[in-house]
Amino acid sequence: MTDFELEHAYDTVNVLRAGGVAKVELNRPDTINAWNKQFGLDLRAAVERVSEDESVRSVLIAGAGRGFSSGADLKSGFEPDANGRPDVYKSLTERYHPIIKGVRFMPKPVVAAVHGPAVGIGLSLALASDLILAAEDAYFLLAFVNIGLTPDGGSSMFVPNRIGQARATEMAMLGERVPAPQALEWGLINRVVPAASLDAEATALAERLASGPTRSYAGTKRQLNAWLYPGMDEQLELEAQIQRGQAATDDFLEGVAAFVEKRPAAFKGS
Repeated sequence: MTDFELEHAYDTVNVLRAGGVAKVELNRPDTINAWNKQFGLDLRAAVERVSEDESVRSVLIAGAGRGFSSGADLKSGFEPDANGRPDVYKSLTERYHPIIKGVRFMPKPVVAAVHGPAVGIGLSLALASDLILAAEDAYFLLAFVNIGLTPDGGSSMFVPNRIGQARATEMAMLGERVPAPQALEWGLINRVVPAASLDAEATALAERLASGPTRSYAGTKRQLNAWLYPGMDEQLELEAQIQRGQAATDDFLEGVAAFVEKRPAAFKGS
């Protein structure tokens, strides 16, 4: 198995190298790589670093510890806006959107290796990648509805583009886990492999891409992006605007409180 060497360690993200492959490792394992402010800053810096490095020919994104990413860190809270409500809009537009766009429009192939949960904005990150390999124990979850929010991070585009409106609506409105085998059947991901071989198979795929015609890959991404996501900026802004409205509701506050207290939420529609 290829041995990666640490190239740069941010507070919550590592960048490792093995030849032409750069591995971006999400590194908040105690929270299952939940996203907080520092994580957003670090991941954006890491994505920009590997994108701008001409010696990097392919990128692998993986999570340290028990899973890929559990989504937003609800326990750490959000910066308040002028009204004292969580400023979700700022987090999305200033930190998270540049990450998602950086991955999607990077002129290099990006592979996501998912084990355990890929939830919320963590799922959005995986879906922004070009190819998704998942361990048999992986699951995918649009968890936003469970705390009174709506899909963000581009998931309102990525999910229906991959699996269609009916299944996207089911994921977004029911907020249920989609196990890796079902995600493969639906077309949400590319491959399912035994958990013990995920790292090796994802690395082998990234190495194959790194040794291939990288200009061809870049051109292919441009074509797919032009066809599938010509309105990406507008859709991300719409997501952020709607999410700002949702974050001002009592249902969101109740959803977060219920999550932290590990109890069912009592939504009132207000």
